[in-house]
Amino acid sequence: MSTSTIEPPDFLDRAITSGSGARAFWSRFLTCVCISLAFLTLIPLLSIIFLLLKNGLPNLSLSALTELPPAAGMVGGGFGNAIVGTLLMVAIGLVLATPFGILSAIYINEYAPASRLSNTVRFVAKLLTGIPSIICGVFAYAVIVLPKTGWLAWIPSGFSAWAGGFALAILILPTILLTAEQALMSVPHAYREASYGLGATNFQTIWRVVLPDGLPAIMTGIMLAVARAAGETAPLIFTALFSQYWIQSFNEPTASLSVLIYNFSTTFDDHQKAMAWTASLVLVILVTVANISAQVIFRKKQ
Repeated sequence: MSTSTIEPPDFLDRAITSGSGARAFWSRFLTCVCISLAFLTLIPLLSIIFLLLKNGLPNLSLSALTELPPAAGMVGGGFGNAIVGTLLMVAIGLVLATPFGILSAIYINEYAPASRLSNTVRFVAKLLTGIPSIICGVFAYAVIVLPKTGWLAWIPSGFSAWAGGFALAILILPTILLTAEQALMSVPHAYREASYGLGATNFQTIWRVVLPDGLPAIMTGIMLAVARAAGETAPLIFTALFSQYWIQSFNEPTASLSVLIYNFSTTFDDHQKAMAWTASLVLVILVTVANISAQVIFRKKQ
């Protein structure tokens, strides 16, 4: 008994062919649109880099990185004290904020993820990320800078590097907390179960399994916090102010790159405006080097 195949009508074959061609055309068209929009998102970044290189490179030299800021009308000088002050205050902010952020993330993700306290901490952290930085500066000004009496008299008052680091710590704490929580959530639950199966306690599992696996993502969050802290101006104006000299003590006004850029860019001195461009370029280079170094050092080994 012979079998015969039923051929589709010609008009149906033509409809299928034309439909496939239309779908292929729209697929290629939308792919080109997505690629074009992706390149358009790079235009602001490339424009910023171009302007920084164009206006900042001519004055970039060893003296610019090691000398004190020039006075109005003077030629030469640099912003070495501002680099030192920026690194110092960012380091103070990290020392204050990182332990609180990571330990809080461990608690709300590993110990009591669904408790009322954990939900409150998440809500407050997300709320803090949206608070303007100048508000944090005003708060630090009231807590640290203003003279205090009574039981708060033991806190050193006045514009200082400590006050600037405290303001930056408030700014970066929610970023570190939320990114650390996401990093811990990304660790597969099977790792924890395997650790418990081998007899490890909850603390041993967190310390030896969860944290090492989530460390690269945690460091990425810390570097994002560093990038934000290094570029903040308003909190440092209220807390660290500025100084034309090298820092001698943590309890004195301290220079920073962001405040120097603000001060120099608003003057009528052309040389100071040029130094503001150079300081902006150095600030971007420092943040970029910190991010790349963290990614290289703490990336996961395949």
